[in-house]
Amino acid sequence: MNKNTTALQQKMNSGFDKSSTADEVLHGLDLSGRLAVVTGGYSGLGLETTRALVRAGAQVVVTARRPEVAREALMDVQNVEVDELDLADLSSVRAFAERFLASERSIDMLILNAGIMACPETRVGPGWEAQFATNHLGHFALTNLLWPALISEGGARVVSLSSTGHHFSPIRWHDMHFEQGYEKFPAYGQSKTAVSLFTVELDRLGKQHGVRAFAVHPGGIITPLQRHMPKEEMVALGWIDEAGNVANPAFKSPEQGAATQVWAATSPKLEGMGGVYCEDCDISEVAPEGGAFYGVKPYAIDPEQATRLWALSAELTHTNIPVDGQK
Repeated sequence: MNKNTTALQQKMNSGFDKSSTADEVLHGLDLSGRLAVVTGGYSGLGLETTRALVRAGAQVVVTARRPEVAREALMDVQNVEVDELDLADLSSVRAFAERFLASERSIDMLILNAGIMACPETRVGPGWEAQFATNHLGHFALTNLLWPALISEGGARVVSLSSTGHHFSPIRWHDMHFEQGYEKFPAYGQSKTAVSLFTVELDRLGKQHGVRAFAVHPGGIITPLQRHMPKEEMVALGWIDEAGNVANPAFKSPEQGAATQVWAATSPKLEGMGGVYCEDCDISEVAPEGGAFYGVKPYAIDPEQATRLWALSAELTHTNIPVDGQK
């Protein structure tokens, strides 16, 4: 592990904590004239993120696999436009990127919020495992395809939702798509490790162009993300009670869960920084050895694995940032 990488993972006393909400993080910030693209910005944490950014003055483009559902969810939110995007379908990713680039707008904040968790074994594209494809490869391709809009006005922040679930699995280089036997939580964990590694390499490649990247663990929150998990499983895990109410006192509200990604996208304290994993509205520390389920695992911020994953993802998706950073 590169000591310089782990040295970046130090708390900075941001002034916020796990109880902070997205509105509190944005208090006093004027985002007028700023444009954010939020994938899945119409449900769960994405919806709270969209609402908070709009209240702070931003214009938000929300991508949605089901645009009609998104428009209904966002009916009462101003300064939002909805466009179709299915992260599991690279042709859909390309089509959205082409439409957006045709508008000749620049992006100030790209928040890669959409994702799936613990779904039944599902294959997409050329047989890719769906969680890895949706949570990582779709967002990888999207970021690369939107590159001209990210660098056009001197840079942007890219915030990717990882999870403490990355503790479940490093990258399974020997069987990345679980062809030797599917396990839903290790598959989820691998996809969230990939998200963190993507952030490390994106920041390395992008910082010379003003593009800085952050990975975020939002915290435990009951949202539609758990739609593939049966009630009895969540009860057994202690997440909810038999009546469906949140039972884990460590869980956050959606407003609190959206705070860290909004903080990473906007905080003045993060100017000149990037390539780090964040949680509870601060930079996370490296996870201690053993069974502790907090902090970031060293394998999720390893620069050599990040470079290796980037090269593989570029090969799989046929997308990549040009060597000189320009289109």
